[in-house]
Amino acid sequence: MSGHSKWHSIKHKKAATDAKRGKAFTGIIKEITVAARMGGGDIDFNPRLRLAVDKAKASNMPKDNIERAIKKGTGELEGYSLEEVQYEGYGPGGVAVFIEATTDNKNRTVSEVRHFFSKYGGNLGESGSVNWMFDKKGYIVVEREHVDEETLLEIVLEAGADDVNEDGSNWEIFTTPEAFQGVRDAIAAKGIPIAAEEIAMIPQTNVKLEGKQAKQMLKLMEMLEEHEDLTNVWANFDIEEKEIEALMS
Repeated sequence: MSGHSKWHSIKHKKAATDAKRGKAFTGIIKEITVAARMGGGDIDFNPRLRLAVDKAKASNMPKDNIERAIKKGTGELEGYSLEEVQYEGYGPGGVAVFIEATTDNKNRTVSEVRHFFSKYGGNLGESGSVNWMFDKKGYIVVEREHVDEETLLEIVLEAGADDVNEDGSNWEIFTTPEAFQGVRDAIAAKGIPIAAEEIAMIPQTNVKLEGKQAKQMLKLMEMLEEHEDLTNVWANFDIEEKEIEALMS
């Protein structure tokens, strides 16, 4: 996952502006609704919903918004129909991109996603074209300045993590999807800030990018992640941390 953790943590440091936070709310609300529809409205028995609600709280989403989104998903509120879809494609330099979306209009969403790929040097592919390059895992990013390797290893391995990697100024922690919440909670219980956390599609290999292709890839990621219908975007690019910071400044 080298390179992607840098993207996550740098975005996290910059934080969302109020305008972007509105878009973030929309995406989180959709994720809460879909999670509640798929697994029920009790966060104690629905890990996906619990993670979505945690994201909502971290974004300072009002409690009423969260409860309403759950009720939409469980059918307690009528007139709200969403469908889960996936998109796969290639970015600049052959970077594999895997996207999860929730939408009430698949034709509109796929048209906009295809436009983003074309605009930034990529192309939208067929179903199954890149998903085989990714494995589903729990994924947590912690910045190295907050904890040393020995301490982090002791915390996360005891909690059930599979592996810890160094990636520039970050630590990447990998878990099974089932162990994710326990590892996440163990880190938080020690007061260690978490820069990014998700049940992720982790790439098996990475594509090194620099220069124009790196710039195009980061712009593509920004456009995809800001789109209201797209809930998760994963890609196997590897770009130097300094270059990411320079291009995003």
